[in-house]
This record gives sequence, structure tokens and C-alpha cells, in this order.
Amino acid sequence: MHAILTTLFLAGTAALVAQPVPSDVYHSVLRIEVATQIPDYETPWNSGRFSGGSGSGFIIGKNKILTNAHVVSNARRVLITIHGSPVKYPATVDFIAHDCDLALLSVGNFKDFEAFPTFEFGEVPTLESQVRVIGYPIGGERLSVTRGVVSRIDFQPYSHSRADSHLAVQIDAAINPGNSGGPVVQDGKVVGVAFQGLRQADNTGYIIPTPVIRRFLKDIEDGKYDHYADLGISEFPLHNLAMRKALGLPDDGKGVLITNVVPTSASDGTLKPGDIVMSLDGKPVDSAGMVTIDGENINLNEIVERKFAGDKVAVRFLREGAWNEVNIELKPLPWARMYAIEYEKKPRYIVFAGLVFQPLDTNLFATAKFENVTVRRLYTDYVPKGLFQKHKDVVVLTRVESDPVTSQLENFSGYAVNKINGVEVTDLKQAHELLHPKEAPEFHIIELFGASRPVVIPSAAVKAANQRVAANYGIARMENLTD
Repeated sequence: MHAILTTLFLAGTAALVAQPVPSDVYHSVLRIEVATQIPDYETPWNSGRFSGGSGSGFIIGKNKILTNAHVVSNARRVLITIHGSPVKYPATVDFIAHDCDLALLSVGNFKDFEAFPTFEFGEVPTLESQVRVIGYPIGGERLSVTRGVVSRIDFQPYSHSRADSHLAVQIDAAINPGNSGGPVVQDGKVVGVAFQGLRQADNTGYIIPTPVIRRFLKDIEDGKYDHYADLGISEFPLHNLAMRKALGLPDDGKGVLITNVVPTSASDGTLKPGDIVMSLDGKPVDSAGMVTIDGENINLNEIVERKFAGDKVAVRFLREGAWNEVNIELKPLPWARMYAIEYEKKPRYIVFAGLVFQPLDTNLFATAKFENVTVRRLYTDYVPKGLFQKHKDVVVLTRVESDPVTSQLENFSGYAVNKINGVEVTDLKQAHELLHPKEAPEFHIIELFGASRPVVIPSAAVKAANQRVAANYGIARMENLTD
């Protein structure tokens, strides 16, 4: 599903509304122009390429402009334009939530915006109801208003991070580049934010509904964004009659099987694989892992989605035929960001005598397209099997730059690092320390998972090799150990 959902950095959106929108509200829908700088994970010492795009946003309070995170990600400059005005106002990204694709902006002087109406939020629109999407789609400079009908309300992947799923509302109108971040309006109130389309279908777009928006706005009330909390479980549907019989369950379509509990997560030590979740917060869980909220069948994770770290969720489950009821206190699972695209961060790396080391994450994985089976396994198992408990980073030898010291070492690129000088490597900073000890050994010995032999670098040759590589490849800094 991730492959066919696309955020729309220049997004135009179609939308549908039952009642006309007052014309003065159009001044509260703003055009956002962004100059961006995209980090270069292939040659991480480079500053990255410059690009740009445009999107939409809207006023929700005094000097509070809501838009999509993907509109302003990696921004170096943000300019805002009012409907009908040529003036461009510099803006600042005050809060950004990549996991739910929302951001809040402000301008240096809000005086010219104060007379404009503020959008209020409504509820999740019902199926078959009309909505209207307002924004600045590609193809013109002026405001665009289009209409559509709500065709589905479901738990969907959010393509911006590639790793997160939340409640989304599907409409039968195409969401085109430029309209991302624009308001979706029904009966004069915002019921969502336009944010992504479906590549493989015509006239199909998605909006972020108000429960997700309200949660983002509540999260940032304390001045920072804390991300979502997580139960830390994986579930499997229980449709198969033979499986239900083996588990001692009647054929009543109730209950979902837990297949994995992430170590250190909120559920660790309370739930375990093989447990059958029957209800969350008193809401029955069916055999597909769905619960009913506001009359709609939604994935059980939606109950957790609406809570925060420190909140509790009541879980009723079966274990070996016995009923159990527990309250689980939710907490974030920061290690799960391994599987999310990162923004506003510079790549971390070490260049050592022509060898380039980087920590494994989704940005690097997408760039390098690793074929090494061990690297792919370490990436896949990092969270489910709790590898993060021992390895803050999975360090990979990503490049071998040409130099006399690295002759015949080209085939070692793409391997994960196991040990440096006999010490197991657990993060990039430690790897740097091992490569730069106070008293250097005669040879630096770097052991790689699955390699036929270790990489051996004479310590006496490192300084000269670093100077040659830095000059030949334009490397100003031989390492960056922080985000």
C-alpha cells in the first residue's frame, strides 16, 4: 500500500461541500512556497540538492497556520501568499509531526492576517456526504475550489513517513500537487486536511480527519511534539475456522491473535504471543482486529491513536483459555522510527582512510538498496526482535573510496560492521572512538558480518589516506556523529 500512496508536495485537490463557503474565508486559505534542501545519503558529506515546491495552508488561530508536514519538510525558506495579494510573507515552522503529516506555521508579523476569519473544526464526515477542498493546485496561481463525496473511512498508511498508519478519509476526487495542506470543508467547518492521493486510481484522494488534527494540536500545547504512543504488538486475524478451533474459540468472529510483542514496549511483560485480544477499553475486537468507533469499523489501533503517553488502555484477552483483564500504560516506541523516513536531519557518517561508515535507517536503506542478506535481516529484525536493546545503531560500511590504502576492498561495501579491533560495535559514535584510540594498534581490523575476511588498515597509513581522500572527493568534514 505504501508504494501506491503519494503525498502531494505541489498538491491540487478536488473536494466536495454541501454548503457554499463564504468568500471571505478564502483569504484564510494561504499559498505556501518552499525552498528545500534534500540530504544526500549516498555521499553524506555533501550538503544535498536544493529543490522547491508549493502547497496550501489555512489559518486556525492567531498566527497559527496549519498545513502538511510534507509541504515544509527540509525547508530552508518558507513564503506565504494571501489570496489576491502579490506580497510574500516569510514564515517559520513552529511544530512539525512527520508521523501524522501535519505542521503548524507562523509569520513574523501577523498584522495583515488578523482581519481574516479563523477556521473551526468539525467532526469526521459521514459516508456519502459532500465535502469541498480549497487550495492552490498546480496549473495556476489562483485559488481552486473543488468538490467530492466521502467514499471510505479507514485506517490507512500515511505515505510521508512510509512507516505510520492513522485514520484517513477517502473522497472520490483527485488530490493533485499543490493542494496538500489545504482545508477540506463541510457546512462551514474544517473536517480534514488534504494530503495524499492514490496513484493507481482516478479521482481518489485522502484527507487527514479531525481526530488526528486535534491530537496533533493537543500534543504541541506544552511546546513540543512528543509523537504517538504505542502498544507494541502485532496482531493476526482469526478468520480460519481450524485455527479458531485449535485455540478453543467459537466461530463467532471475535478476537484477534497477538503474534509479536516488541521488547521494552508498553505491552512487554503483560501480553505475549499467543494471547487473544477480545476488547480494548470495553470495545469488542472482531476477528479482523477491528473495533467500532462512532459507528465505523476501524482498526483496533485507532483506540491507542487517540491517547497519549501515560494514558492507559484496558485490555481484555484470553490466554490458554483463561480470561484476563489488565490496564496497560502507553508509551512511545522511539526505536520504531528506524522504519520511517527522517527529515530535517543531516546524515551521520565516518570517513576513515577511504572507508565510509553510516548507521542503518530507512533513508540510507532507500538510497543504497542493500542486497546483503544480513543487512536486510538486521533492518527487518531491528524492532520486532529488540536488536535496539544492544545496538543503538547498526553500522554499515556503505562506500569504499578509491585510494592506495583501499585497493582491493571495493567488494566489502554494503556489509554491516560486527567488530572493530576485537570490540563489538553498537553505535556510530563508539565506532569512531574505536577507530581513533589514544594509542593506535599497528593495524585496524574491521570485521564485517558475512564477509570472507576482515578489512585491515595499517594505522600508519591512515593520516595520509584521510588527506588524499578529503582532497580528491571534496570532503570538508571526515565525520558527522550527530543528527
